Amino acid sequence: MKKRIKIAVGAFLALAILGVGAAAGLYFSVKSNAVQTPGEVYLPPGSTYNDLLDSLSAGEVKFVNISRFDRIAHYLNADQSVRPGHYAVTAGMDYLRLVRTFQRGWQTPVRVTFNNVRTLPQLAGKIAPQIATDSVTLAQAFLRDTLPAHYGFRPEELIGMFIPNTYEMYWTVTPEEFLDRMKREYDRFWTAERDSLCARTGLSRNEVITLASIVNEETQKTDEMPRVAGVYVNRLRRGMPLQADPTVKFAVNDFTLRRILFRHLEVDSPYNTYKYAGLPPGPIAMPSVRAIDAVLNYENHDYYYFSAREDFSGYHNFSRTLTEHNRAAARYHAALNRLGVR
Repeated sequence: MKKRIKIAVGAFLALAILGVGAAAGLYFSVKSNAVQTPGEVYLPPGSTYNDLLDSLSAGEVKFVNISRFDRIAHYLNADQSVRPGHYAVTAGMDYLRLVRTFQRGWQTPVRVTFNNVRTLPQLAGKIAPQIATDSVTLAQAFLRDTLPAHYGFRPEELIGMFIPNTYEMYWTVTPEEFLDRMKREYDRFWTAERDSLCARTGLSRNEVITLASIVNEETQKTDEMPRVAGVYVNRLRRGMPLQADPTVKFAVNDFTLRRILFRHLEVDSPYNTYKYAGLPPGPIAMPSVRAIDAVLNYENHDYYYFSAREDFSGYHNFSRTLTEHNRAAARYHAALNRLGVR
């Protein structure tokens, strides 16, 4: 009897040891380092687990043991619920963490950058390569008739809602989520300090951005932007037409023009500030933050005119009177003539 008890106890202990050993083996298996070469994985919407395996097998990420990853994924039912997204696979990640990352959608944000944009379709073209949505779908979302009113803008003002910058967001962001994010960033941009400066100009937020889009097109010299903005503020306050060449280029839909001719000035468009006084209906492009802040911090002076310098430095000659301005403009046009620019 005692002998049978000893055998039973021995067998139990042996099984217990085997169980502990198996558990320990499983623990070290799932918690061991899985990554040989780190990298990034992009899993498009609609991808299956097999697509994930193909991406992992053929991509820049190299595994210590891809078969072990597959076994653990099946054991945890991760092969039934992979999530699309952008994932950064880093050195030292263990198998369990890696499987859970794809199973639960623990995405790594991407950095989305945009600037120097003139139109909403162009914005869609810049954003699409940086996220999972294609440019056509984005453009359709941006151009929906009901969209501007939803965010509190008129259609011609909507481009001003997008503040150029670099933003972190998930690669799988939808057009609607992107637009909501941009509205939040717009509201965040307009701090109490900027709103106070806006009140000083006598313009609304949208008018500031519209004027900034003109300033941005007139000069790329950051240090000159507040002076250019001051000229336009002076003209607005006097009720003088802005006579801004970039608005004419927008009206004729040709920003490549080097010279504005009399026939361009006759184009009947609310954006032609030679023909119509005041600001145009909306921005002629997406202004930079520097240009917006230049308008908010416009320079107080008594200049009402400016003309490009004849040295083609990118800077301008500023004038108080039309006579002074005409002389400066004549020097610039003479320089263009010498170069054969028409």
